[in-house]
Amino acid sequence: MDKNYLNIIRSSKPAQFGILLIVFLLLYNLVPHNEGNYFWRLPSLLGFIPIKLNEIIYAALYEWFPLKVWDPIFEMYEEKAAFREFTKSISKGLLFLITFVRELLLGGDKIIDVFVSDAWLKDNDWMTWPALPWTAATVGAFLLGFQLGGIRLALLGGIGSLYVSIFGNWVPSIQTLSFVLITTPICFVLGLSFGIWGYLDRKVETALQPVLNVMQTMPQFAYLVPIIALFGLGDHAGSIATIVIATPPMIRNTILGLKRISPEVVEAGLMSGCTKTQLLFKVLIPTARRDILNGVNTVIMQCLAMVVIASFVGAKGLGLNLKIALNSLKIGKAAEAGFCIVLIAVILDRFTKAWANKQVDYFENLTFFQRYKLLIIFGTSILIFSIIAFIANGYFDKINYLYVIPIEKGFTFAHYIDAAVDWVWETFFYSLNSFNKFLLTEVLGPMKKAYLGMPVVATLTLTMGVAYIIGGIRTSLLVGGMMLFIAMSKYWDRALITMYMATFAVIMASLNGIIVGSIFAQTERGSKIILSVCDFFETFPYLRKMPLHKLRI
Repeated sequence: MDKNYLNIIRSSKPAQFGILLIVFLLLYNLVPHNEGNYFWRLPSLLGFIPIKLNEIIYAALYEWFPLKVWDPIFEMYEEKAAFREFTKSISKGLLFLITFVRELLLGGDKIIDVFVSDAWLKDNDWMTWPALPWTAATVGAFLLGFQLGGIRLALLGGIGSLYVSIFGNWVPSIQTLSFVLITTPICFVLGLSFGIWGYLDRKVETALQPVLNVMQTMPQFAYLVPIIALFGLGDHAGSIATIVIATPPMIRNTILGLKRISPEVVEAGLMSGCTKTQLLFKVLIPTARRDILNGVNTVIMQCLAMVVIASFVGAKGLGLNLKIALNSLKIGKAAEAGFCIVLIAVILDRFTKAWANKQVDYFENLTFFQRYKLLIIFGTSILIFSIIAFIANGYFDKINYLYVIPIEKGFTFAHYIDAAVDWVWETFFYSLNSFNKFLLTEVLGPMKKAYLGMPVVATLTLTMGVAYIIGGIRTSLLVGGMMLFIAMSKYWDRALITMYMATFAVIMASLNGIIVGSIFAQTERGSKIILSVCDFFETFPYLRKMPLHKLRI
């Protein structure tokens, strides 16, 4: 009889979870809440780690491996740490690339200054690199969208570019786009390289998985402090933070795409006499290109999601405009910048997906025009309308509106949004305030108190038990080690507060998602509507989603 019960427990996960919950509740109620009791709270034996990390970073930046570096300002050699010079070189390289692309799109004389002397440039002040006109970009986006996905995608690209331009956000949008154009290729190269390495070597993939998990789960703001310390402030710092965030999905998509290739394809390549290099670049990567291109799509979305966070370390563009507007409590201006980011994200998302879906699963001899038809059409339209905009310089006195519409001359609906916010605030103040009080006092407050009352031994038992039931002994030991690390640091109570907030958010998001998804999934039109709404909120900068009543206090 006892064996039967044991067999039932071993084969039934609900029974295992039930027993685990009972054990957790017993420990929760029986362990005394005493600071001297190690079952309640462990001593902060690892509290020295942040201090040691600061010392290591300082030593790396200013003391380790000193090199004699020539200072052109003081015309003398100075001893500087090699690691600091290495980070400076990375910063300079990234900043040069971003500035180059930005200058290429927005015009100026910095590109020309590379090839001619400063004296000649001063004598010929007319010599500047022409900017990309918004009219040319709009027409190009329309034609490219039509070739990729038909009239609907063409309207999306054309109207989106038109919206960004006529609302006076063309320049910050190009600044943001230049940021994406630099970070995305770097993420692609890094992700593809590590993904191929992980696919070829099982040990490398195993080692990459925890690193990728940490990179993707760590809060984005947590990267900013070490990046500022190592690389300073500016567009380059924002790009480095974005690269760290956006590279892991590319690695995972590459590994997944290569693993999904059927063994028959690999055998066919080997039978045809391919070497390992030829098999990789001529067979495997082309076959997995759809998954790889989907990874590129994810990278682009991650880069755009980071534009606001990158503005905290000096990155220019729509993210900086949005942050400045929020700091000034200009809700309408912040909304306009947020809508621009959403439109750019949606356009790039739809275009890259359409491009990925257009990739054929077979190879044939194509002409040059057939291979690069989209690029030729896009480039030709850009060139024609750039010439038209340049000729129009003679017909405008001060501002050539075919090139750029200044923000003070563009349309705006900011005052309508501000008025709507004021109306909502004035009309529903007492209702919102009552709801906030109820949520804090009746739901969040008791939940927070319950989590802070969790003893260490009970929490470790619960988390390790759940991990064991789901993933086995290795997962349980990994989770237990991480929880033990937190318990022996200074941040155990803060970790419990984070857990209670995450628990509440997951529960509410799951309930809302299941209910709303079930309702709208009844019809095809409803599914399209709710997916469009989801795309909007997924790409809308999350800093803009702050409660309005908080901004008004």
